[in-house]
Amino acid sequence: MFKCKINEDTELRLLELRHSEELFQLIDASRNSLRKWLPWIDSTKTEENSKGFIEGTLKQFCNNNGFQAGIWYKGELAGIVGLHTINWSHKYTSLGYWLGDSFQGKGLMTKSCQEVINYCFNELNLKRIEIRVATGNEKSLAIPHRLGFKKEGCLQKSELLYDEYVDHYVFGLINET
Repeated sequence: MFKCKINEDTELRLLELRHSEELFQLIDASRNSLRKWLPWIDSTKTEENSKGFIEGTLKQFCNNNGFQAGIWYKGELAGIVGLHTINWSHKYTSLGYWLGDSFQGKGLMTKSCQEVINYCFNELNLKRIEIRVATGNEKSLAIPHRLGFKKEGCLQKSELLYDEYVDHYVFGLINET
């Protein structure tokens, strides 16, 4: 199982089915702010939806195709950080993340992403990690900048967020070892 202690207050752990209620409540409490940038918020209407997500992430992990980890802060689920998929042929992945409203501004995401990056490069021996962020998502854009990612370009009309297409910046980080 993937588990990583970041500091006394924070750790990353794989989500388990028993976390479905806590995950749903976190999403529900932050629904308005998360909806602006995440296309799946409106389809997450019940705890059962969160359970289905967790089942999918456990299959992803079992299939050696990445993982989604809960960010646990002082014993509470604060958000999610994970890998969308892993391309083993070319040794790269894409990193995704989000935090609940009440956990923002504590440095949790930067620290969590750094641990996942270390795991990808040191344990999985990947060569490249990518982050794609909607061009207007200022909070999320700060993460790749803080972590030393290089902005590689802009993908126009890359994602349909409800009724509007948004552009994405693409950031890359290369394992030079």
